[in-house]
Amino acid sequence: MAKAKVAILRTKPDSVVKDYERLCDLADIKKSLDPKAKTILKDNITWHNVFPGVNTTPWQLEGTISALKKNGFDDLVAVHNHTVVTIAEKGEKDLKFKPIYKKFDIPILFNFKESDMKWIKFKPKFKTLALHKIFPDGIIIPDYFVGKNIIQMPTVKTHSYTTYTGALKNAFGGLLNYRRHYTHTWIHETLVDLLAIGREIHSGMFATMDGTTAGSGPGPRTVVPHDKNIILASADQVAIDSVAAKLMGFDWKKLPCIYLSHERGLGVGDPSQIELVGDTDLAKENWNFEVGVNFATGTGRVLWHDTPLKHLQKLFFHTPLVNIFIFASEIYHDKIWYNLKGKKTVEDWVTGSQWGKLFDSYPE
Repeated sequence: MAKAKVAILRTKPDSVVKDYERLCDLADIKKSLDPKAKTILKDNITWHNVFPGVNTTPWQLEGTISALKKNGFDDLVAVHNHTVVTIAEKGEKDLKFKPIYKKFDIPILFNFKESDMKWIKFKPKFKTLALHKIFPDGIIIPDYFVGKNIIQMPTVKTHSYTTYTGALKNAFGGLLNYRRHYTHTWIHETLVDLLAIGREIHSGMFATMDGTTAGSGPGPRTVVPHDKNIILASADQVAIDSVAAKLMGFDWKKLPCIYLSHERGLGVGDPSQIELVGDTDLAKENWNFEVGVNFATGTGRVLWHDTPLKHLQKLFFHTPLVNIFIFASEIYHDKIWYNLKGKKTVEDWVTGSQWGKLFDSYPE
């Protein structure tokens, strides 16, 4: 298998946008995308509330767009996805994405609005590992994604279900519809399937990953933020995830979505086969991040993973009973945890972190 290239840089608030431009050039963004195709910007709204280390940062968005513009990619569009626990419209406003999209005159679409795109049946050439079993009536994807470049913009953080989350998981929101929660028991295999589908339908793929403030613990929302001052980029979704996972202290062979993708030739997961460019000494770091659970993700683990209750998941999640869990997640995350702990963490970040102060300086 040919080597993949991942760019990694140290950065600071007063240079981060320019650093993103340099980062993308180092990662060969111009060679990775089709200059004649429209480019989808797939930001990451993991939580519609402001919380450090969780969502695409304003400087990541601005820097990635600047890099695209600098390299002649002017036909850009933002696509938000909807989940049962995330309000995309609130997220794009509170996370300060809207002024950036307005500054660059970039339209915003939603994959769940029929006026923006339709969901069509798609039969992959790749022999899927899980999706054909989860959706026996057929896999459906947004028709709008076909034939376009895509830029994934995740952050460096842990995840209670997948250990880490990155570029592979970011495709989960865009390519799967409201029933994506059906896949959680087979989440790693699902991510491999989605990568294979992405490689079939997209004219080019690229990812930037923000680790200026990274998240450890019960992710993807209620993490403990750590300022790490790094940014990454690559055309290989598997390679960038592998490098980020290694920084967090995880072994790529123990992360099934990376290992299975590598074994099937969908990307490079083995660090020995990844060419690092930029501040390559950063690869020696090990942050010793830990994966934790909170009340909501702990409940999910019990119902989705290898416990006796797993066999009841169709009853709980394929029927209107799912609304009980959606309501409980909203109450726990947005009403209880965020008010009791989250807001204080955000306040401390805004006043005590250089990155929090930069976030505060972006226009509403």
